[in-house]
Formats: sequence, C-alpha cells, structure tokens
Amino acid sequence: MGFGPFLLLALMEGLVTAAVLSLAAVGLSLVFGVMRVVNVAHGEFFMLGAVIAWFVAGLVPGPAWMAFLAALVLAPLVVGALAAAVDGLVLKRLNYDPEATIVATIGVMYMVQQAALSFYGPDARPVAAPFDWRFQLPWFGYSGYKLFVVAAAVAVLLAVWLGMTRTRAGLVMRATQVDRDVARAFGIDVERVYMGTFALGAGLAAMGAVLYVPISQAHYLMGHDPLLLSFIVVIIGGLGSLRGTLVAALVIGLSDGVISMFFSPTLAKILATLLVAMVLVFRPQGLFGAKA
Repeated sequence: MGFGPFLLLALMEGLVTAAVLSLAAVGLSLVFGVMRVVNVAHGEFFMLGAVIAWFVAGLVPGPAWMAFLAALVLAPLVVGALAAAVDGLVLKRLNYDPEATIVATIGVMYMVQQAALSFYGPDARPVAAPFDWRFQLPWFGYSGYKLFVVAAAVAVLLAVWLGMTRTRAGLVMRATQVDRDVARAFGIDVERVYMGTFALGAGLAAMGAVLYVPISQAHYLMGHDPLLLSFIVVIIGGLGSLRGTLVAALVIGLSDGVISMFFSPTLAKILATLLVAMVLVFRPQGLFGAKA
C-alpha cells in the first residue's frame, strides 16, 4: 500500500480510539463538571466493565452477539451501582471535598484493582466480537465491528447530550453544576444528583470498555491508559465542558492513530502530554472551558 491507504487506515484506527476515549472522558468530565470531584478511580471502572464483559461472555449461552448484548446492558448497570455505593459510602461522608476525594478515589482505585486481580487473575483474556463482518475497501479490508464501535459511541453520546439538554434530569444536573446551594434552596436533592452523576460517569466508562474489549483483551491493569488519556482529553477540552471533551477526544484519538501507525505509540502519548502542558500554560481553563 502507498502512503494514502496507510494514512486512511491510521485515521480509521484513530477514530475507533476517539470513540472509546470519548465515552470514558465524557464520564470523567460529567463527574468533575457537576460534582467538582476528580475521580482517580475512573480507569478502574473502565477496567471493571471489560472484566464483567468477560464474565458475562462465559455465562451466557448461545451466539456471541447475545453474550455481547447482555454485557453491554449489565456491565454499565453493575459498575454504575458500584459507583453509587462508593459515592454514598465514601465521597458523601467527605462532603465532596476536592482534596479529600482525590485521596479517597486513589484508595478506591487500588481496592477495585486488587479485587479484580483476586477474582479474575493476572492474565489478559479475550472476548469474542458479536460479529466478524469485514468492510472491503480497494486497498484493504477493515473490521466491521470497529465501525460499529464508532456508530455505537456516537449514538450513546447523542443520547447523553439530549439527556443533558432536553430532559428535566439534565436541567437538574446543570443547575447543580452552576450552584449547588441555590439548587438545594429550590428543593433539589443535591446528594441524589451527585450519586446519579457519579454512577452515570462510571457507567459510560464501563460501556466504552465493553465496546473496546473485543478489539483488545480484558486485563486487571487495563485502566491505566484510559485514565491518563481521559485526563488529557478533559484538560485540553476544558473541565466540565461536554463539547470540549468531544473535540479533544477526536483530536487525541486521530493523532494517536496516525502517530502510532507511522512512528510509535509512546511518541503519541509524549506529544499528548506536551499538548496538555501547553494548554495549562497558555489557556488553563482548556479550549472550551470557562474561566472561574
């Protein structure tokens, strides 16, 4: 293949990365935007979604698509329920103090990671894709499942946007984000909003993991890269900005695909980290974030 087909392949791979990354990063951005909590355990919620998908794939009989569909429903619900429990048992008791919650979520991160190691084991294990259809281009064939991942991520993100902008629940979340004291004065149960937001953020990360695990493998340490890249995306796009998070995820995903294809994945992460440093120096609120 010439340079053009290689570039097209790199962009398609980067688009898949951007799709998965956007789900994880939007969850992280929602948690910070509404709760002002930096969730360091977010990557472990991603990992837990992949591990649950592996367990469900082994338990559900029948064709692979049935097990995948069950995992796509169950994993976000289970991880969201766990996140809600973490919020009620840990974060709420700390009164959502920014510094204390960082330390607390670091502890949650190690607890979830070690629990996965104990019950799941140290091995990386594959999960079958729901279908093996390939899209044939003139230069190469491409996985139809990867195109499905992009389409599914777009559908989920569109649903999140509509929920945030067109529903009463989204209005309540945005009101709490602007001023929780005024929201409480108007009768909004702020603690319940926080619990729901934390569960939603974790559920989005788990859903991204279920979509990603047939491309990769489930492993108890797989949450590190999604956490790092999600922080990079959220910082570049602007903390709490949904639009900025999506734009930054697209930029980071496409650049990661191209640089990894022609150079190395390590260089892609180095350049992304340098971009974060430049954003923090010249525009600390991010590309689309508002000044405090």
